[in-house]
Amino acid sequence: MDDIKTEIKVSRIESTEAANQLIDELSAKYGELMFHQSGGCCDGSSPMCFGKGEFQLGACDVQIGEVHGVGFYMSETQFAYWEHTHLTLDVVNGMGGQFSYDNGTGKRFHIRSRLYSDEEWAYLEKHPVKHCS
Repeated sequence: MDDIKTEIKVSRIESTEAANQLIDELSAKYGELMFHQSGGCCDGSSPMCFGKGEFQLGACDVQIGEVHGVGFYMSETQFAYWEHTHLTLDVVNGMGGQFSYDNGTGKRFHIRSRLYSDEEWAYLEKHPVKHCS
């Protein structure tokens, strides 16, 4: 029998059930959503939730994937720093980012990360992120 290798499919980001529930709550209230990973400043480095199209994406932003049907973006310079890590969107108790839709819910979106395995990285090298231009 031939030894057939199958390629695994890898996502750059996923979400927990708690994150999905908060996304559903915010979608019911605000409509279609989008995420942009904040690179710092006032809210630190936090996933920010906005109405779809409310945050102006630029040519230097990349879409790293979708969580629960919602596009997730970050700047390409921040992505260059994080590209070797798999991200998980989660929820913790606390105040959301000042401009993020999770603010005022008593919960906030939070990113957890882990390094990719060699097999995952081999797949991702062949599947680059989408640039927003």
